[in-house]
Amino acid sequence: MKISIVYHSETGNTQRVSERIMSGVKKIESTDVKIMSINDVDNEYIESSDIVIFGTPTYAGTYSWQMKKWLDTCKLNLSGKVGCVFATENYLGGGADNALLAIASELLVKGMFVYSVGASKGQPYTHFGAVCIKDGEKEQKERAEIFGERIVQGVIELINKKR
Repeated sequence: MKISIVYHSETGNTQRVSERIMSGVKKIESTDVKIMSINDVDNEYIESSDIVIFGTPTYAGTYSWQMKKWLDTCKLNLSGKVGCVFATENYLGGGADNALLAIASELLVKGMFVYSVGASKGQPYTHFGAVCIKDGEKEQKERAEIFGERIVQGVIELINKKR
């Protein structure tokens, strides 16, 4: 299974969280994962991915304008892919839930199947997606890694149910 992690990061926090998510993805055999900044994407890799995970810092209670511009202007065919989201924020209550829902809305418009894992696998919960304050305390870093692992497990379960 091929997974792309596409992020925007100004300070490096969101990039570091994407690396934690990638560590979780890699725990599942037969995964091929690549992390990309919106400033340096591999279009072919993304288009051939089964899952695309998007990450953003939170600004003014929503996702970054840079990620918004990238998503609004990207010409990639994301339809039919599984889309997931994560965010970083500077403090608790910084608007990450709004940021995640806004990106999820954009992914739905692009024809993606949006998956968050939610509370279905028990704690740690990732209601709309993983959230870390800055690049995360120990528990948040573990949650980001578990999020990556659970995304792949959930998609594999979905595919196997369809067979």
